Amino acid sequence: MQRIEKPKKRLAVGRRSFLTGAAACGVSAGLAAPVIVSRAAAAELSVIAMRDQDLRFIATEETYTTDELIALNAINDEHVEYLKGTGLAELGPGRIGAMDEAGINVQILSAHTPGVQNVPGQQGIDFAYRLNKMIADGPMATYPGRYQAYATLPLQDPEASADELERAVREDGFVGAMTNGFIGKKFLDHPDFEPLLARAEALDVPIYLHPGFPPVEVFDIYYRTVRPGYDQEYQNYIFSGSGYGWHQEVLTQCLRLVMTGVFDKFPKLQMIIGHMGEGLPFYYERIVGDMSESTQASLNKPIAQYLSDNFWYTTSAFFQDELLHLLLRYISVDRVMFGTDYPFANMKQGTDWFRAVDLPREAKEKIAFRNAEKLFGIKV
Repeated sequence: MQRIEKPKKRLAVGRRSFLTGAAACGVSAGLAAPVIVSRAAAAELSVIAMRDQDLRFIATEETYTTDELIALNAINDEHVEYLKGTGLAELGPGRIGAMDEAGINVQILSAHTPGVQNVPGQQGIDFAYRLNKMIADGPMATYPGRYQAYATLPLQDPEASADELERAVREDGFVGAMTNGFIGKKFLDHPDFEPLLARAEALDVPIYLHPGFPPVEVFDIYYRTVRPGYDQEYQNYIFSGSGYGWHQEVLTQCLRLVMTGVFDKFPKLQMIIGHMGEGLPFYYERIVGDMSESTQASLNKPIAQYLSDNFWYTTSAFFQDELLHLLLRYISVDRVMFGTDYPFANMKQGTDWFRAVDLPREAKEKIAFRNAEKLFGIKV
């Protein structure tokens, strides 16, 4: 299994830990200066804070791990300690309590990136089955109705992945699958993965396109920076991942799926992307404007139509009004779903943010839970 070189420093304080601290400081700063807030403004803020307290929520990008997964995918010893301290492995009363506090009815669980998709052969097949059964027989059975899950797949073997997806959906009630970026040196548009895509379409379940770290060749060209006398390994690791690279990589994969005709071959196939569209809203007009003519002869539909017909978008970890409104400028409210990216983002912070968003109640219900009910065939 190929990996980027391992960062040696600072992983005990992850990128999201830093952001959480920064956000907390920002909130504290705002509350520390009440003298500049009028009574009318304070009253308005209080009303906003109490808005839509009865909203139900299905959280669509919520992560778990196990000691076995950590041992497989941790970058180094510090990373092991960081992952163990996040709450990723807690799927019992602690997580349920946090869900209750946030007002989240259901979490849809997925294995910590990159799951087992880089594990080859029978080892990968057995590992994926073991994880999926652990979720089905553990938290899903212990807390019925509170957890759903995306199947973890041994993607080095697309045929086995298709079979495990069908088994997990039919036997254990899973609602789809999650992939994590590059599979070796391929994306899902490669013909090798057609058995999996065909099976997902036949089962009528979506595939969540979560990002992952790039192959070493891509990492070296795009993300390896050098500053003499300064160790930048950790910086480059984040640069290639959650700090920037992940979002570009998912958007690239989405466009490849469209441009290579995957959705012409599998027109009912559905994909989900998180993080408020992974930059798509920002680039939307440029993508559609510049690429429509060049793809007109090769695709069955205009490029924008695939972005509406074959993709769903979640709010995971991007709790910003302006980004949500930008996404909704181009994508129907019927295609947007709530997600938090727990435990890398705070559940209650996410639900508090969304309750205060200025949208009609009908639109908020669609995003909070109704769209997920429709896509996944579940009810809260």
